[in-house]
Amino acid sequence: MLRPAGGGLHTVSTGRGAQLDFQRAYYQAVDREQVETGWSTALASVASAKVAILGVPSDSGAGLVRGAAFGPQALRAAVLAAEPGFCARAAHDGVVDVGDVAVIPHLLADEMVSDAQIVACQAALYPSLERSEAAALPVAPLSITERVADHLLTLNPGIRILLLGGDHSVAWPLVAALGRHVAEPWAIVQPDAHTDLLPERLGVRYCFATWAYHANDLLGRGGRLVQVGIRASGRTREHWESTLGVRQFWASDVRARGEAATITAIADHLRGLGVRRVYFSNDIDGTDALLAPSTGAPEPDGLSAEFITALVTRLAQDFSLLGADLVEIAPPVGSADDSRRTLAIGASYFLAELGALLTSPRS
Repeated sequence: MLRPAGGGLHTVSTGRGAQLDFQRAYYQAVDREQVETGWSTALASVASAKVAILGVPSDSGAGLVRGAAFGPQALRAAVLAAEPGFCARAAHDGVVDVGDVAVIPHLLADEMVSDAQIVACQAALYPSLERSEAAALPVAPLSITERVADHLLTLNPGIRILLLGGDHSVAWPLVAALGRHVAEPWAIVQPDAHTDLLPERLGVRYCFATWAYHANDLLGRGGRLVQVGIRASGRTREHWESTLGVRQFWASDVRARGEAATITAIADHLRGLGVRRVYFSNDIDGTDALLAPSTGAPEPDGLSAEFITALVTRLAQDFSLLGADLVEIAPPVGSADDSRRTLAIGASYFLAELGALLTSPRS
């Protein structure tokens, strides 16, 4: 169900050379065989690792604009440029990059795929397996991500997953898996310009606009879904809080209250619920569009990069972080400078979230 880092995005001719160049640099390898060896060696440490990095290069759950499928590879490349030798140092700290989910780019979730199509996709994804073995495996990216997360959490119950998207739909399968593995009440803190609180979108249950609705129900509502930076919504904060039991800090609230005071208010709210464990779901469009324009739905008047970094750092100090994600970075969207600036911010978030997952107290 997995491929080496950068390998989950299916390429045939266009893009294959760039993909292999990235993998050689990332794994410090000279050819594809050494890439596979480096990846296999990394996978062997999952059972004892503190953090697993997982890429899900899927934007089938996006809205009008695609491009987030290129996020995981570009993010890793940006981190590698900022910190040469990243993989070796990360492994020393207990971090394993388990690679990418193998993504068929036309699919989203198995529940949306016909039986005949599932059989055909299983043959394409798992050609080395017997038909009876392949029949037990999912084929769509959200379904594969959930199965992989389940495996990681079963093999190593203490592992924390840093998921790289992809559009925001990819957060749902990790949240769903955590819901089966975490017994005590927990919360999600979600920097985002949008609420993502539709029960379905055009008949689709799990996508970028619905994942938070289902996550909120999984948590039991009651303010355990905390959304920060909202500023593009057809409904008011009072509507969402009164009808769905979420807690929201809109971008305008953050500016009025001040960044430090808002972070304290978020921490106080979570403590007031008796929550000790938190998942951090970071949509890049929560960040102001001038700072991070390469995303599917950039919005002005957003959060500062310093605020988001300070928020995840504070959450890691005050609570036990279950995991984190970084989604909706779409390198092909906008100009080359737009992409460069967005990836620079993304790399800083990647490293901040990784550091938070490594240092946050174990519950």
